[in-house]
Amino acid sequence: MPGLATDVIWRSRLKRIESQVEDIRLPPADHGVDQDQEWCDVILGQEQRRVRFHDYASVFRIPGLYEKLFYDNLECCSPSYISNLLDDVVREYGDNPEEFRVLDVGAGNGMMGDELQALGIESIVGIDIIPEAKAATDRDRPNVYDDYRVTDLTDLPETEEERLRRADANCLTTVAALGFGDIPPLAFAKALDLIATPGWLAFNLKEDFIREQDTSGFSRLIRRLNRDGYIQTLCYRRYQHRLSVASKPLHYVAVVARKLIDLGHELMEDLEAEAMAHQAGNAGAPSYTS
Repeated sequence: MPGLATDVIWRSRLKRIESQVEDIRLPPADHGVDQDQEWCDVILGQEQRRVRFHDYASVFRIPGLYEKLFYDNLECCSPSYISNLLDDVVREYGDNPEEFRVLDVGAGNGMMGDELQALGIESIVGIDIIPEAKAATDRDRPNVYDDYRVTDLTDLPETEEERLRRADANCLTTVAALGFGDIPPLAFAKALDLIATPGWLAFNLKEDFIREQDTSGFSRLIRRLNRDGYIQTLCYRRYQHRLSVASKPLHYVAVVARKLIDLGHELMEDLEAEAMAHQAGNAGAPSYTS
């Protein structure tokens, strides 16, 4: 929406990244690939390397590729959009984002953390499941996070949970990381459980994952969180997340909400049971990424 999405921060950061990317070649517009199967050919000097978009480990290993591919070529705006929307809603309700202590889940190479820092937020902890994400953040955005943990929220070690709770986060963000099996509902709920009550949360989802027929479980989870009073959704907005490789708009839904009560044992047990059933039906499938 006008006034919400900007490209100032990532463009400024990209100028300081020693990118090896000389060119990015997208497949033909009529190639007909689904969003989670999109790919490109990356030109690195004399080398041409094919990279699947959702192979985040490979994307993050190449300095500047994530920014040039998703933000320059495909016009992604989600970190900027979500952070600015969060700022607007929070201030409308009389809170000050600068007092937030944020848990940024699915932090990737730190682009959302960069946006949050620009809002004046000083305490930000990142979480991702792949070490390549942290390595990329350490390389390209070394001063954004107070801490960055590589861990699996669906199987969180006790020592990691204690460390994350000591951060005393009162805001959860997760941007462009939900759906497509990247972060399952159980991981999202666990992250929500880690922030204080009351607290704030801001996230986005492809609009397909919010619909009644969603098979990933996010539609059911968000409805239950609202219905049972765990959260109160304050803003729900559809927007263009980015373009597809065929230059078609990919629409997501941005959500800003308040956490009102602690998550109950029954909810977490139900999500754990669903996760076990899903794993049993997808044995051998890759785990979620950033």
